[in-house]
Amino acid sequence: MTVNRIVSFLPSATELIYELELQDKLFGVTHECKYPQDACLKPKVINTVVDSEKLTSKEIDTTTCKLLSEGKDVFILDEENLKKANPDLIISQETCEVCAAYTNQVNKAVKILETKPIIHSMDPHNMKEIIESVMKIGEILECNQKAKNITESLEKRISRIRQNNTNDKPKVLAIEWIEPFFTAGHWVPEMVEIAGGKNMISKTGEHSRRLEIKEIIESNPDIIILMPCGFDTKRTIKEYFEILKNNESWNSLNAVKNNKVFAVDANSFFSKPSIRTVEGVEILAKIIQPEKFGNLRVSKHAFALIGNEYS
Repeated sequence: MTVNRIVSFLPSATELIYELELQDKLFGVTHECKYPQDACLKPKVINTVVDSEKLTSKEIDTTTCKLLSEGKDVFILDEENLKKANPDLIISQETCEVCAAYTNQVNKAVKILETKPIIHSMDPHNMKEIIESVMKIGEILECNQKAKNITESLEKRISRIRQNNTNDKPKVLAIEWIEPFFTAGHWVPEMVEIAGGKNMISKTGEHSRRLEIKEIIESNPDIIILMPCGFDTKRTIKEYFEILKNNESWNSLNAVKNNKVFAVDANSFFSKPSIRTVEGVEILAKIIQPEKFGNLRVSKHAFALIGNEYS
């Protein structure tokens, strides 16, 4: 079946469709599909009931947990826009019901649409599966060669970082949420390892989980990387100064004392299983091995040393 009308329930899928130069077939996206900029102009078929721009980290966590405990959805399906989109393919995910539209929205969409679309779920948990998802989408959309070119380019970039790893690996702790603390799971531990660090606490493929300050202290990281899910570098720095700056236990950490705490643009390069996680690996390499990768070019405002100017 030739696919002519696509709806994306997943920002990373939206990014990939643009990379495959098939954006003219994209007729519906989510409120979080903001890259590339043109994606913002596409009709929204998914919105959220949690206004993260107006809430603190703690309020976002409390609100989300309350919704889930009550069996309510975090995301809302725009039925009118979905019907107008009339997709023959919906791309969704099964990784996290907090981060993007989940099974409930897919089921509702199928019931609403008269012509039943193909449903393709992207569910990667590591870098290999993220890269493989490019080929899977390429096959569905009949652009195998373009997908192959993209994957080969991504693999070369990863290989360049991996081959230049140091034997003396600093202990790195990536934190996905600040209040309360959460580990950075899924593909992030592998990203840290590829970039030359020894990842602490979390493991590749595991879901992110709540983290206590005691665990952070016991892990004694050399480098801490703050990557709150969905936040950019500026928002993360703001959270740091509001929540952690005067925390006595936090300030007892060696990484804090040694000025080795970094904020990154998690929303662009870490939170989503998109092809831009490869730039995330490059960002981590610049942080973990600055002597080798200090001159590697990454996006503006991709990361910052807390207390310093943007890197």
